Amino acid sequence: MFDLDIPFFPEQASTIAVLTDVFTFGVIGLGLIIGIIVVILMISFVVRYNHDTTADRTNPVDEHTTLELTWSFIPLVLVLSIFVWSANIYYNLYNPPSNAINMYVIGKQWMWKIQHPDGQREVNTLHMPVNQPIKLTMTSEDVIHSFYVPAFRIKQDVLPGRFTVMWFEATQTGEHLLLCAEFCGTEHSFMVGKVIVMEPDEYEKWLREGQTALGANAAAPAGQTISGDALFTQKGCVTCHKIDGTQGLGPNLKAVGTQVELDTGDKVDYNEEYMRESMINPQAKIAKGFSNIMPTYQGQLSEEEIILLIEYVKLLNGGK
Repeated sequence: MFDLDIPFFPEQASTIAVLTDVFTFGVIGLGLIIGIIVVILMISFVVRYNHDTTADRTNPVDEHTTLELTWSFIPLVLVLSIFVWSANIYYNLYNPPSNAINMYVIGKQWMWKIQHPDGQREVNTLHMPVNQPIKLTMTSEDVIHSFYVPAFRIKQDVLPGRFTVMWFEATQTGEHLLLCAEFCGTEHSFMVGKVIVMEPDEYEKWLREGQTALGANAAAPAGQTISGDALFTQKGCVTCHKIDGTQGLGPNLKAVGTQVELDTGDKVDYNEEYMRESMINPQAKIAKGFSNIMPTYQGQLSEEEIILLIEYVKLLNGGK
């Protein structure tokens, strides 16, 4: 026998899920109401003004100011209301709270690689605490992927060569499906994982025990194989960048969270995206007062190593 117990919609397991569903059904409901009204008016006009009826056609109305203002003003209010409603949801969705835990996600054909703040890694599985905002800083090693958790109502493209950011807060413990929502190659349908939402004490225990989640096709190594400071030295970063706050040949690293003035006069935020670009394409944005001597590390650093260096620099800035 076939199993016909198919839910029409995934469960609502995050704070944004409820807001998104209410908005979606609200817009659909409004469309249905307007459609029904239009159909009713069409049918009534067809019946009333059928060529066999005796309706008075001798004095057609050329203008009706009240009617024209009504059918202009009401749709205007409805459209602006939908805009404000959706813009508020969008703003909340792309502005993570300050207490969010920052985790890194790397998309790769065909798996999701996740790194926790303490360096622990896992593949195709994301462990997280319930009722705690989680910020994901994401990039791709190859093609465009899309991080999608239906129960959370979140989906964000993951792009090669840059970081994209999203956040969410789970409201239910348990396991939730993780998918790639962007066709990314022959085994796209196998790029499936899960988000495991745990009670905070259970999550802390999982971190302490150093458990490594198993992905669908591979196991992630526990912890880091090299520390951030060792990698910083190994790649020669220490030659130009001082970690004690003093000035070297390169810009001061203890400026995360501020703005950097460029030689063009523009200012950019000193964040993860700026740090990544400075490693891969250092000529793109040169800090004011410094020479164009930074070598590119394109092809010399893996995405995991880039993330490790970024977290090391953030650690120098007190974890900002």
